[in-house]
Amino acid sequence: MKKILFLGAFALAMFLVQCTKDSVDTVTCTGTTPTYTADIKAIMDASCAISGCHNASSKADGYDLSTYAGTSSAAGKNAFLGSVQHKSGYDAMPKGGSKLSDATLTKIACWVQNGTPQ
Repeated sequence: MKKILFLGAFALAMFLVQCTKDSVDTVTCTGTTPTYTADIKAIMDASCAISGCHNASSKADGYDLSTYAGTSSAAGKNAFLGSVQHKSGYDAMPKGGSKLSDATLTKIACWVQNGTPQ
């Protein structure tokens, strides 16, 4: 009985925590198949993998967005899109910068939705 009560309380707590964050935007990706090499790397290099942020030497919050492996791994977490889309409950990225353009955000979201092709 204690296990059931504990699991119920845990499930309720997780539900309440998730309610404080906006869900990430899902976009229509018909005809849009960005790849890391052709599309995403330049965005990451210009906006994220810069000195003091998410590059190989600083790895802010443990993220290195200067490589395909690091960016693909980060993209698997809900916080990745939530942050770049400036959703409430997430740390807006790029930190201290303006929100990326809608076209850029669509490109990133489609890359993630398509399985982060290299």
